[in-house]
Amino acid sequence: MYLPSFSTALADSAFPFNWIHDAMRLFVIYLAAFFTTSPQSIEAQGSNSSGEYLIGLGIGDVTGPVVETNMMGYAYLPQTDTGLHMRQRSRAFIVADASNPSERVLFINSDICMGDTGIRRTILSSLQSSYGDLYTAANTALVGTHAHSGVGGYLENLLPQVTSLGYVNATAAAIVSGTLKAIADAHNSLVPGNLKVGNTTLLNANRNRSPSAYLANPEWERAIYEGNQDTTVTVLGFENADGDATGLLSFFPVHGTSLYENNTLVSGDNKGMAAWMYESYIEPSSMPGNNSFVAGFVQSNVGDTTPNTLGAYCESPGKPWDGQPCEFEHSTCGNRTEDCHGRGPGFNISDFESNRIIGQAQFEATRTVMEGSNMTAVSGSVKSVHMYLDMTNYSFTLPNGTLARTCPAALGYSFAGGTTDGPGAFDFIQGDNSSQSQNPFWEVVKRFITPSPSEEQIACHYPKPILLNSGYNHQPYDWSPGTVDVQMLRVGQFVILVMPGELTTMAGRRMRNALRAKLIAEGVLDDRAYVVIAGPANTYGHYITTREEYGVQRYEGASTIFGPATLDAYIHQYSELVPYLGDSATGMPSSNAAPPEQTSKAISLQTSVVVDNPPIFKHFGDVLIDVESSPYHAGDTVGAQFVGANPRNNLRLEGTFLTVDRQTNNEWVVVRTDSHPSTTYQWNRTSKVLGTSTVDIRWTIEDGTPAGTYRITYYGDSKSLLGSISAFTGESSTFTVG
Repeated sequence: MYLPSFSTALADSAFPFNWIHDAMRLFVIYLAAFFTTSPQSIEAQGSNSSGEYLIGLGIGDVTGPVVETNMMGYAYLPQTDTGLHMRQRSRAFIVADASNPSERVLFINSDICMGDTGIRRTILSSLQSSYGDLYTAANTALVGTHAHSGVGGYLENLLPQVTSLGYVNATAAAIVSGTLKAIADAHNSLVPGNLKVGNTTLLNANRNRSPSAYLANPEWERAIYEGNQDTTVTVLGFENADGDATGLLSFFPVHGTSLYENNTLVSGDNKGMAAWMYESYIEPSSMPGNNSFVAGFVQSNVGDTTPNTLGAYCESPGKPWDGQPCEFEHSTCGNRTEDCHGRGPGFNISDFESNRIIGQAQFEATRTVMEGSNMTAVSGSVKSVHMYLDMTNYSFTLPNGTLARTCPAALGYSFAGGTTDGPGAFDFIQGDNSSQSQNPFWEVVKRFITPSPSEEQIACHYPKPILLNSGYNHQPYDWSPGTVDVQMLRVGQFVILVMPGELTTMAGRRMRNALRAKLIAEGVLDDRAYVVIAGPANTYGHYITTREEYGVQRYEGASTIFGPATLDAYIHQYSELVPYLGDSATGMPSSNAAPPEQTSKAISLQTSVVVDNPPIFKHFGDVLIDVESSPYHAGDTVGAQFVGANPRNNLRLEGTFLTVDRQTNNEWVVVRTDSHPSTTYQWNRTSKVLGTSTVDIRWTIEDGTPAGTYRITYYGDSKSLLGSISAFTGESSTFTVG
């Protein structure tokens, strides 16, 4: 295996990248012979009424502990959850070749921040026990929607566990059990059906949060595209043999950061919102999670996108730059990052309104495609390919004949600078690739956290100044991944590149274009080939930028942990696997060893619930603050406060912590649960010593709510000092909606 010397590695990494510029010119000329770039062309065709495939869909509740647990995404220690906005769910999609059902793919779209090696390993082990070799590492993909308001602590590497105080088994167990439930439902519901694909353009639903890095890409390449973010929504529609729609997968790149880092209510963010909107649109009378139509809103090349479409502004009361746009290159306000915040479209109302707007935009664009007449039938083989790739020292040859290599994981200083979605702290800023300009204090501190990087590691990651040399830190267990999953799924002419990280906009474009060209050149597919990206999936390998963006060292470049050749490495290795997607392909590619298991070594500092007690002269479920006098009207918020207990005692998976009930014919009928975005559940610990707590339940009455008599019901579970768990309920007084 080729291992470049220090001088060679430095030369390969230095700017300007003249050889990349020339290679990319040839690359675009090569691609132009096969297709236009954006969006991929689709020719409308009819569906096969006999059902070319077997399709099955399922949904499961994966909501972990909604209190006293750090949330996953912002890596912000104060963001410890205090309640629930909407439940997180996994949605499973199975497609099998009707003539050869063993040829199948299983795509899991989960309302979690990213896929994880340990979670996937546990899921695959259970599937092996239940179904034998039907679902394997090759044909099963675990993709996160990249929501930043989900429950944390489930990734098995140490670095993302820091803010969650280690591994949280309850979170991981919830994800596994809910995902397995979704898979079982999908497996048991397999019926003949067909697929169709279409797309549309969606504007004003995402924005590039690192435009200065994007501008580092060659001008001729940028000129090919209309903007610095992808605006294509690609929809894969599922239908039964009668032509009735049963579900969909909608691919669109936008970060799950509509809800800010100061939000502490668990939620699926904008993609969870879009999924709820579509499923409730199709089945308005079904409670969330009990629907048969399954809508998966999938993350794509999300790396440098943001839902905060108004832009980033300084929030610095009393400072002269307050209210001004953040500085362009570094996203700073007064040379610091803390006050630079992106603003969503509902900024003047709330981040929850922004979340609704971005979710609704994706829902409406997807509905336009599904209900239009421009979708084309998907037809052809069902194939999958997978291998493990050791990214710590992967050597390969670039198209121009130059040798390149990846590096053991490391994070740069700008990683600590954060983004406009979630700014960093101290004096770290984005877009600084000079270690000399950093605070010398951190040069000392970092040596007590991770091993000092060698000259070879420094050269390999150049021009990234290394803050955390995490690839060399294996105590008490691995801080960062070294081996990742490389995977592709094919259904007919539709190919999903399942990516172990977050590609930036231009990185995703290069990846899609290269693989589409390879699929056509190898004769695997013709010019109908349609390629999409899904991720972050399976293993979280952090970010994937272009070399040019890497050189700017904003957050995304600093978080490209395997060095400047990361994107090229993935393009090379995914391209090598293309022949395995051919109609008559057999066998499996050679593979590195699977990543070592880490979960059994995991440390958890989260304490368990000790005891719950009601206040003196009170009982669990008693109303402390009742609903106000009625009637209420659409737009009003009705709420009640109850004597509570810690919801960690019972996650109530596939259930609810609350209901809004309507009286109908002298019976109470549930009309809302804790999975509806109009409700919130908030828990508050009033005394750690006494074990007392309260629960606040709110319902904002929607337009069109029928007039009538209603009540709020709280469902809780208390823990005694001896450890027994007892369920209880509380009910508000009745109120009317006029």
